[in-house]
Amino acid sequence: MSGAWSLAFVPTLVRRERASLAAALRAPVIALGGAIALNLGLYVLMGRDPVAVVYAMLFEPFLSWASFSEVLLKAGPLLLIAQGLAIGFRAKVFNIGAEGQFILGAIFASAIPVWFPQATGQWIWPAMLLLGAIGGALWASLTAFWRVRLNANEILVSLMLSLVAAQLLNYLLLGPWKDPNGFNFPQSVMFQYDAMVPTLIAGTRVNVSFLITLALSVAAWVFMQRSFIGYKLQVGGLAPRAAGYAGFKEGWAIWLSLLIGGFAAGLAGAAEVAGPLGQLQRSVASGYGYAAIIVAYLGGLHPIGIVISALVMAVIYIGGDNAMVSANLPIAAVRVFQGSLLLAYLIAVAFVRYRLEWRRAAHRSPS
Repeated sequence: MSGAWSLAFVPTLVRRERASLAAALRAPVIALGGAIALNLGLYVLMGRDPVAVVYAMLFEPFLSWASFSEVLLKAGPLLLIAQGLAIGFRAKVFNIGAEGQFILGAIFASAIPVWFPQATGQWIWPAMLLLGAIGGALWASLTAFWRVRLNANEILVSLMLSLVAAQLLNYLLLGPWKDPNGFNFPQSVMFQYDAMVPTLIAGTRVNVSFLITLALSVAAWVFMQRSFIGYKLQVGGLAPRAAGYAGFKEGWAIWLSLLIGGFAAGLAGAAEVAGPLGQLQRSVASGYGYAAIIVAYLGGLHPIGIVISALVMAVIYIGGDNAMVSANLPIAAVRVFQGSLLLAYLIAVAFVRYRLEWRRAAHRSPS
């Protein structure tokens, strides 16, 4: 015999007609609070003192100028890469390979001091930054070619190319670019003085590239909010059919988005080797390209929001280092914090765009 039918209420997400601006602004704050609460519970389960961890991670970076200057140093590459990625993300071009483009930027920039270690002149470090940006854009162009010509998924292609870039870095540092006087460490020669980006703030490691990053952040805002090209990219992401009807070409948008993202990531990689590192090392592949994805989304893909989220992520980086020393926190816990922050933000944004409704649904009980 067939079972009886009954009515039950099931939760359903219904898209809002218009997302509230106030709710959108609250979403990152709620996400940060939710991530902190979740990780506090995790620290308790790990047997760590949650108060000591939170103090070290979120307060110590602001207690001294030396610590805060390191926050600014970390925020620079995160901000620069995230601004480039956000332009593509808003056009629905998902460049997940910024880490590889960052590495290629570092490699291209390092070619000058590695091949010409005796060169002098104030032209060297600007040329390194430019060459690094070109290197990142060229690496991103491989993804653009595969996406436009062969219809390959840009997420997979860009991500796999990051692994190729890491192996290319290993090859150079273990082979032709290895410092013969480096005690067998996988690193290049130390760069000459003129190959280093000038210091911006005396007594710190913050350099002129931070000003370049801020200037490019302003340029990103103007490009996306005030230029016709930026408008076309946004329309292509929000309404692809309407963009096609208006004559906006999808292939052009893919190329431009990926080249901008690669240019920004490559420039950040060049600034890293010509700034705090002072040579090409394996440690240049430190995950900035992946963390910048979190920064871009946490900032709502808006240039101003990304500035704030980059500072927040930099605080987590520096504070996480402090917590590893003072609170015996493993590095994996710091990465979990970063990942949970993105997850919490995506959940918060879902409720900005959708509302939860309980709808009736027919349900047949078993006979």
